[in-house]
Amino acid sequence: MSRPARWPPAGLAAAEPGHRVLLAVIAAAAAATVVGLFVLWPSGGGTGLARFLGPPADLLDAQVQAVDVQPCAGTVAADDVRCVALTVELDSGPDRGTSVVIENSQGGGAPTIETGDRIVVGFTPESPPGAQYYVADFQRRTPLVVLAVLFVVAVVALARLRGVRALAGLGVSLGVLLAFVLPAILEGRRPVAVAVVGAAAILLVNLYLAHGVNLQTSTAVVGTLASLALIGVLAAVFVAASSFSGLASEEASFLQAASSTINLQGLLLGGIVIGSLGVLDDVTVTQASAVWELHQANPALGARDLYRSALRIGRDHIASTVNTLVLAYAGASLPLLILLVEANQPVGDVLTGEVIAVEVVRTLVGSIGLVAAVPITTALAAVVAAGRRTANTAVA
Repeated sequence: MSRPARWPPAGLAAAEPGHRVLLAVIAAAAAATVVGLFVLWPSGGGTGLARFLGPPADLLDAQVQAVDVQPCAGTVAADDVRCVALTVELDSGPDRGTSVVIENSQGGGAPTIETGDRIVVGFTPESPPGAQYYVADFQRRTPLVVLAVLFVVAVVALARLRGVRALAGLGVSLGVLLAFVLPAILEGRRPVAVAVVGAAAILLVNLYLAHGVNLQTSTAVVGTLASLALIGVLAAVFVAASSFSGLASEEASFLQAASSTINLQGLLLGGIVIGSLGVLDDVTVTQASAVWELHQANPALGARDLYRSALRIGRDHIASTVNTLVLAYAGASLPLLILLVEANQPVGDVLTGEVIAVEVVRTLVGSIGLVAAVPITTALAAVVAAGRRTANTAVA
C-alpha cells in the first residue's frame, strides 16, 4: 500500500503554491494553539467547588458475606419498614480483613445485593459509630479492564502500528481534557475559548500522530479546523437566538449553585465544539484518504475530476454519519425521551423546551458542520493532490 510522502518537502521553495499555503495555515493554527494553551492554562489554585462538595469519603473494596432483611434502625416490626442488613468483609482500608454490618434500604429502584457480591463501601470517620460505612456502588473494575483489553487488542490487531498510534492519541485527548479543559473552565476561564484551544490541540496531535506528517493529513487538519469554526459560529448564533440558560440539566444547576464563576451558556457552546470534533475528524480523514487513493489510482485526474469522484463517496458517508449522530444523542437521552412521551405533551412544546431544544441545536449544528466538512476537505485535498508536481510516494 502507498501513502503520501512526508511533508513539508525537502525544499519549501520547490513546493507548489497550494502546499505553501497549507503549511502557512497549519503553522498559524499550531502557533495560535500554543499561545492559547499558555494564556488559558489553569493556575492550579483550585476553586470553591471542592469545599461545596464537602470532604470526600474513603472508598473501600468489600465483599458481601451475608444478607438479612430486618426492621430499619429506629423502627419497630409493627411499622413494617424493612431494610437490608449487609455483613461485608473489608478488602482494603485500615480495617481490612474485618467484617462490618451496613444497613441498606430496599425497594424504590435500589439495586439488589446478594451474598458474594463485590461492592464498594464509603467510610466517613466523622459519622457516629454504626453509621460510618455505607454502600457506595458495585465493583466494576474487572469487567471494565477486560473490555478495555479487548478494545486495545481489536484496534491493534486490525490497524497494527497505526492502531497503537491511535491509542496513544486517545491518551492525549484524555490528558488534554483532564489537565487543561476541565481545570481551566472550573477556574473561570471562558469555556468557548478553552474548548476551541483544547479541540485544536487534540486535533493537531491526534491526526498527525495517527496518520503521519504528510499532505493528506494536513488537508484533513485544515478541513477539520474550518468545519469546527463553522460549528462554533453556528452554535454561538443559535444558542443566543434560542435564549438557552444552560440550566437544562441537574449537573448544570448544581454547578451554578456551587460556583458562580462558570459561564453555563459558554459551557454549552464549548461542549458542542468538543463533541463535534470526534465525528468531524473521521469525516475529514476519510475524504482526504479517498482523494489520495483516487489520485494514486489515476495520477492524470485533475482537481475537478478528483473532487467529483471523492464527493460521491462523501455523500454516502455523510448520510450514515448524520444518522449515527442523531441516534447517539437519542440513545443517551432515552430515559428522558420516555418520560416526555408519557407526559402526553404536544410535540412542538416538547421540542422547544430547553431540555430537548439544547439537544436539537447540538445535533443540527454538529450535522451542518459534518455536511460542510465533506466539500471543504474534498476540495482542498483535490487541489493539493492534483497540484503535486511529482508523484512523491513512499512504501508503507
